[in-house]
Amino acid sequence: MKIEKLYETAKDTAERIWELSPDDRVYAGGGWIPTTLTLKPEETHQKFYGFGGALTESSGYVLSRLPSLIRKQAIEAYYNPTTGNAYRFARIHMNSCDFSLDNWACVPEKDETLKSFSMERTDKYISPLAVEVQNAAKNAGSNVQFLMSPWSPPLWMKDNGDMNHGGHLLESYRELWAQYFVTFIKKMAERDIKISFVTIQNEPAAVQSWDSCEYSATEEGEFAANYLGPALEKAGLGEVKIYIWDHNRDLALERLEESLKVPGASKYVAGLAFHWYSGDQYDNIKTISEKYPDIDLIFTEGCIEGGPRNGAWFTGERYAHNIINDLRSGCTKWIDWNIVLDMKGGPNHVGNYCDAPILADEKEGTIHFQSSFYYIGHFSRFIKPGAERISSDFFSWMTPATVSGHLRDEAETVAFRNPDGTIILVVTNRTEADLVFEFKIEAAGKVQSADIRNWEKARTAAAETDNNSAAPLYLKCPPRAIQTWVLKDN
Repeated sequence: MKIEKLYETAKDTAERIWELSPDDRVYAGGGWIPTTLTLKPEETHQKFYGFGGALTESSGYVLSRLPSLIRKQAIEAYYNPTTGNAYRFARIHMNSCDFSLDNWACVPEKDETLKSFSMERTDKYISPLAVEVQNAAKNAGSNVQFLMSPWSPPLWMKDNGDMNHGGHLLESYRELWAQYFVTFIKKMAERDIKISFVTIQNEPAAVQSWDSCEYSATEEGEFAANYLGPALEKAGLGEVKIYIWDHNRDLALERLEESLKVPGASKYVAGLAFHWYSGDQYDNIKTISEKYPDIDLIFTEGCIEGGPRNGAWFTGERYAHNIINDLRSGCTKWIDWNIVLDMKGGPNHVGNYCDAPILADEKEGTIHFQSSFYYIGHFSRFIKPGAERISSDFFSWMTPATVSGHLRDEAETVAFRNPDGTIILVVTNRTEADLVFEFKIEAAGKVQSADIRNWEKARTAAAETDNNSAAPLYLKCPPRAIQTWVLKDN
């Protein structure tokens, strides 16, 4: 196996997914090297299908206020597979969400026939953006799959008479709400936007000051088994996959198990969707992937809360930490939140401002790429649809504090084998010092390594001394940086 290419993004430099010669990161300084990165290409795990972002009304609104060329630049930056981040998925909302200009519904007034169903608000900012995103991918030989999530039914379907502040879907409207899904999906298809996945409810355990609705795990299972699944089948939409939970990792396992206890739920529940806002509880996701291998695990939302962080570096590092650990836990698709927000981190109709990988200055007609955009790109540009995760691990005798004095600084890694056989290895260094590590490959019962510049010479020299090892290769990752290494078999 030979290291072919290296791409790097590093703080306090101009490097942004910058291609370097791998030789530039060979370490030849000598001394004690206490850290080892071991790649195990024979240990395989889940397949992964790509990255995406959310096309909220707010994102569509902000983009609509930019000059056409700048708007196109932002969309291409995400969805063009050759010049951008190669996104393959897009999440849209049915009815309003917090990142809408206000509360709205496709059927705002009580209408149990749904004859008044209107796409007027969806068609103002969301549908046009979805079409532009789809065209950006198609024109470069790719495609986009759409996920749809509701934040709340219309207020007249709920027990609190309000799209905000939680509340519950009235039991008498379960069947009609399922038909609402069907109607929306069909109307999006009329606009050449095919919905491939739905979640039953965004954050069903949260009572928010914005659009929200509560479901118990049992209620989600019942809605999937008795209403939404059959309604989709009857409408000829049986290929649309249903996901439950769509909330934080903390309760993911227990929610899944409770939902699946409902008779018939396992027939219709294709997977579980999750967010990052409760913290790192990756073990819950890993347990699901091991205990329920037929349940698809997709990350559907994460962002930096509390407003924009224009120019911050920790934002990208937070994304990389979450992406690496989600992927290592069995995640098959990873979808970010708003693709673009304004310089206030909105608009948001209740002031719940957040950060986004691209921030737009509407007055100046400019866009600002954040560290998170580039950090995501180190994964999304190189890990191809259908790539299979392979094992890769860091081991170090040093504590993070030994390097930079901070206990929580660390290095992390994940690796995939693409369908064409190339191996993608992503390395992050959150410390304030060079991360120097020995790079090893465990395969065919041997520990393999190589000098990047002279593979055969190194391998031959090692064979003369020890048949089970090879000449050590020491690499380095700069401080506060992310690297993507591309490897190929000889």
